[in-house]
Amino acid sequence: MKVPFLVIGGGLSGLAAAIRFARFNPEVLILEKHTRIGGLNSYFYRNNRIFETGLHAITNYAEAGDRKAPLNRLLRQLKFSRDHLDIHQQICSEIVFRGAERLLFSNDFQLITEQIATKFPHSSDGFGRLVTLLDSFDPFRIAPFRSARQFLADILPDRLLVDMLLCPLMFYGSSIEDDMDLSQFAIMFRSIFQEGMFRPGETIKILLDRLLDHYRNLGGSIRTGAEVREILHDGRKVHGVVLTSGETIDCGVVLSTIGLDETLALLHRPPLSGDTIRLGFVETIYQLQASRCPALPADRTIIFFNNADSFHYRRPDQPVDFSSGVICLPMNFAGLGATSKEVRSTHLASYDQWQARAADRRAYASLKVQTAERSRMVLEDIVGDFGQAIVFQDTFTPLTIERYTAKKEGAIYGNPQKIKDGDLGYDNLFLAGTDQGFLGIVGSMLSGVSMVNQHILNKF
Repeated sequence: MKVPFLVIGGGLSGLAAAIRFARFNPEVLILEKHTRIGGLNSYFYRNNRIFETGLHAITNYAEAGDRKAPLNRLLRQLKFSRDHLDIHQQICSEIVFRGAERLLFSNDFQLITEQIATKFPHSSDGFGRLVTLLDSFDPFRIAPFRSARQFLADILPDRLLVDMLLCPLMFYGSSIEDDMDLSQFAIMFRSIFQEGMFRPGETIKILLDRLLDHYRNLGGSIRTGAEVREILHDGRKVHGVVLTSGETIDCGVVLSTIGLDETLALLHRPPLSGDTIRLGFVETIYQLQASRCPALPADRTIIFFNNADSFHYRRPDQPVDFSSGVICLPMNFAGLGATSKEVRSTHLASYDQWQARAADRRAYASLKVQTAERSRMVLEDIVGDFGQAIVFQDTFTPLTIERYTAKKEGAIYGNPQKIKDGDLGYDNLFLAGTDQGFLGIVGSMLSGVSMVNQHILNKF
């Protein structure tokens, strides 16, 4: 079998790349290891109900008329109707640090600007300078690492404000301990604070199905349960892949969306990251019976919190760091009209600590239960009691994420080293997705589209 264009990975980045190419040439094939597409943003069934993995909210909200906004540029590139998204904006989100002022933000950037002016008046002018600097900053220019934390410290006199601004951006996109590359910070600052968050009215499954139908209607093909074992190459030229089944597929151009080190392993090349620490997370979903549930906050969509004396974003020495994290209330998007209640928690976790317990199934399962219980207690101090209303819960560890997404060590934000131009040193093999440096659902999809536009369409 031979195809002109082959995409490794059926996540949103790979799907977007394949759709973009199929608009001009239908001879494209996606190979997905698992039986279900979506990658980090997929779904599963438990307790006779569908649960979403990964999706808290989609960043980069934009009004329909803003043609330059990333969301609308993406939809134009894919020829995908905005109506298919059924957009529901966040109501209001919050950054909560113990013993400190709370910062509210929404899809109206003026809200956080006013919050900072009121609660951190000595940093108000500095925040204005920060916004001006970021407006003229090109985050996609290839450049050495530059510390976002130091950049902020040079502009904002209040260390607490620096930490509070970094907290949501780190939890939603940093692969580096206690810091962010300035380029990544600029992308996330715009995505979360300046543009804002939303979610589709229906499940991620519906969105994935619509994208997949669109792709197939353009003539593209996909094979699930098709894991790539090896990328065949001769010098700078890739000429095919071998599946774990033993089948060989010849191809003209390959786009890998599975990660930098994961792709290098298929090429029999050593990882670039060496012993670099990868950041993992643990997440618990609590499904609640609405009639038994006391009033959870109805005016908060996502809460980023820190209960420690200082904020640390790093791999913990214990299985889970409960001192900080994210609380998502998935029903709290404007006009959503949700009929059920759910709470989701996210904390930093240690892959090594969970891996050490994996051999003992009982110990591993017990630790998951303890983690969910401890996390619930932390959350209840912020949003109120909901334990008596829980009818189902499930916890994902870094091992769960590694198993179902093939992300090394379950690190959802990938390798700290990013390949911004997608160039891996081959004439016809390129990288897209998280390890290219694009973040969030919109960013990940734009990553796939950009690689097709820059490197692939001109080869046909």
